[in-house]
Amino acid sequence: MPADFQHQEVVSNAMRRLNAVEINSSFRRRHKPRTYERWANSVPEDFKFSVKLPEEITHDRGLVGCNEILKIFAAETAGLGSKLGAWLIQLPPKLAFDPKTFDSFFDLVNGCNDAMVAVEPRNATWFTEEVESRLIERRIARVATDPARVPGSEEPGGWHGLAYFRWHGSPRMYYSDYDCQALSSLGRRLESACLGEAETWCIFDNTAAGAALRNALDLL
Repeated sequence: MPADFQHQEVVSNAMRRLNAVEINSSFRRRHKPRTYERWANSVPEDFKFSVKLPEEITHDRGLVGCNEILKIFAAETAGLGSKLGAWLIQLPPKLAFDPKTFDSFFDLVNGCNDAMVAVEPRNATWFTEEVESRLIERRIARVATDPARVPGSEEPGGWHGLAYFRWHGSPRMYYSDYDCQALSSLGRRLESACLGEAETWCIFDNTAAGAALRNALDLL
């Protein structure tokens, strides 16, 4: 199971006991290709990484005018080689769905990236049948989140080839630990997803107080 990829202690434990991590630091700052290469070389052969797109793309530019920066990000993350499992695109709550922006941006994404893609929208306008159809058409998965910010966001959606669960900590986001009952419930959902056609990921983003790695290992 994946855990957040932020600190060396997490990295060391992840290499030994987990099979994937999410690189969250790429949201705030760029990493050189050789940094990604070093990370890829430090994990077992079957280990996978997901990488979060920069906030300049998602939050500052709102997915508009991102051609060059997206190509740069693709070139950087290519350093992970075959261990690049997915791109994570976390959107700000203010970003409403716009069909023209959606088509333009995700056409760019699919054109410069061979990895799977998961999007985490936080605006209710993204949870419609129209958006669902567009996500499926472009092979984009919609992230399942806890806590759910909008109705429907607690369930994975979009393309059925990827089920990406992202647990942020509840009731206090980024801090709260998940108890045994919550982890058992999540485990049953993951088992159900694994029985289908989807490659299933589970990320614990409750890293602020160190709960993420513990929750991932308890879930295993």
